[in-house]
This record gives sequence, structure tokens and C-alpha cells, in this order.
Amino acid sequence: MFLNKNERIQYLGFDDLRFVAIGILFISIVSDYIVSDLSIYQLPFKLAVFSWSVSLFFSITNWFTIRAVLISLRKRYPSFKDDTKRILLFFLAIVSIVVSVDFFGGKMLLGIFRYFGEPANRITQPKDLAAIIVITTMIMAIYEAVYYYVRLKESVKKEEQSKQIIIQAQLDALKNQVSPHFLFNSLNTLCDIIDHDSKEDAKGFVNNLSDVYRFILEAEKTNTISLKKEIKFTKSYIYIQLERFGENLKVNWNISEDKLETMIVPMSLQLLIENAIKHNVVSISNPLIITVEIANDYLVVRNKIQLKSTKVPSTKIGLQNIKKRYSLISDKLPIIEEISDEFKVSLPLLT
Repeated sequence: MFLNKNERIQYLGFDDLRFVAIGILFISIVSDYIVSDLSIYQLPFKLAVFSWSVSLFFSITNWFTIRAVLISLRKRYPSFKDDTKRILLFFLAIVSIVVSVDFFGGKMLLGIFRYFGEPANRITQPKDLAAIIVITTMIMAIYEAVYYYVRLKESVKKEEQSKQIIIQAQLDALKNQVSPHFLFNSLNTLCDIIDHDSKEDAKGFVNNLSDVYRFILEAEKTNTISLKKEIKFTKSYIYIQLERFGENLKVNWNISEDKLETMIVPMSLQLLIENAIKHNVVSISNPLIITVEIANDYLVVRNKIQLKSTKVPSTKIGLQNIKKRYSLISDKLPIIEEISDEFKVSLPLLT
């Protein structure tokens, strides 16, 4: 018997002290009733106490011997694939132990039984042993049921943890794709500013770019971000783009206050704005108007399609990246639609 509580829980699945006490008491009473020719209430008091004491002694011996075998088998066969073998061996052990304890115990106590006038063969009768074996097996099955449940629960927990580790690794890989992609486009914008604008404009752009990258570094620590923070970041990004496009780029916002604390994938809104600018004409004659609004628990970003005459090479990172990141953390996926002359992407708002 383990005196340490942690060891009992480790090999038995739970702290079984109370179960042991109740189980032994129950088996001893039932066994005494089975093997006695008379009801315990029909026996003289001293004989009744003696008869029950013998059953209690046998029950204690059986219980702790079987329990020791149970622990030994669990140490030897801990895997789920060995359950059938272990349970079969455990059942055979129960039968062997009950028969052996009753046989040798009966021999030892034979003289005492005769002294009290009890039949000498009462403990070794096959029908009595069969009944005791069935009852003992049923009680010990509780050990197995608890042990199986605990292992199954732990197995599911480990499997979920493994999945989470894999998912987190995938998310990190996807987020690491976003930063170089953003930097590449930002540097291209900076080159245009240097070519067409003053050094002060370029310096201002770099300062704002620094603020934006500070946000990116913080966002990379999490898989979701509040809509409020994402909008703040996106507006900083748009400010940088306005250095290049001026009033030719317009973003209309229609966001209700009660949705600002919902969550989305970090940098997803910014990527949609970036893609719209990348693939569409932004000029005085054709200003690019982007609308950002809430509709049916989705953040909707839409713009009129006015593709550039010279097709811009796509790195296929933007929309694909957003879809993969959503698929790893939610059952809801972005909805991408191209209706007539309008391109629309709807991002699920998460809780």
C-alpha cells in the first residue's frame, strides 16, 4: 500500500483510501453472508462476530494482494495497446488470489472453525468462491474504469497540447511572412517618395514607419488583436500611404463603437488596404475609395475595381496568409467576393 498520496494517484488514478475502506467492508459482509449456512442475525453474537472477522481478514488479504498485482501490471503494461492483455492477466490474478487465500486460510483456521461448530468446508465450496470472485471482480472493475478514464483524459489533453504547439508554429510562420512582405512594400513606397518628394517628406515617412513597425513587433506576440487596436495600426499605415498618394486615396470608416472590442487576426485589415492600393489605380482622375464597415459580425473591406494597366506581380501572401491564419484559430473563414466592378473581403469578428 502506498503511503504517499501522489503515488496512489499516479498508479491508481485517484486517492483510493476511502474506496479501500468501503470496498473491504462491503466485500467482507457480502462474503460472510454467502459462505454462512445461517444468516448473521440467526447466529449467536460471538459466532457472528467471529464469522464476520474471518471474512474481514480474507477480504483484507484478497484486496491488498490483488491491489499490489494491479499496480505491478500497470507498471509493466502502461500502454493503451496492452489493455486487453493486462485486464486478462488481472482477472486471472483475481481468480488465483481468491482461491489461494480461501484455501490456505481455510486450512489454517480449520481447527478454529471446528471449535465453534462451523462446517469445515464452508470457505472452499466452489459456489461460494465463484460468487466471491464475481463480486471482487466487479469491485476491482471500478479501479479499471477510473484508470481508463484518467488515462484517456490525459491522452486527449496531450493530443490537444500537441495540436496547439503545431498550430502555434504554423501561426508564427505565417506571421513571420507578413513582416518582410510589409517591409518590402514600404521600402518601395519610400523609394518613390525619395524620387518625387523632399527629404523632409522621406524623413517623416521613416519616422511613421518606425511607429508602425513597433506595433508589428507587439502584434507578433499574439494570434488575435482587438478591432480597436487593428484600426489604430491601419490608420497609421494609411497615414504613411497618404504621404505618397495624398487625396487620391480615401478610406471611409463605418465602425460601431460596440464592435471595437471584438477580435480579428493581427494585420489582416492592414493587408487588405495594402492589397487594394497595390493592385488598383490611385490617381487624380481615378481616386481609390476604400470602405471599411461592419456587417453581420464581419468586418467588410470593399473597393471599386480599377486595376492598373501594368499588372503588379503578386507574392500571393496577402489573402492566402489571412485565410490560413483564420483557419488555424477559428471555424469562421474570410469571405472573398468579386461582384461586378467591386472587390469585397469580409473578415469574421471573433470573441
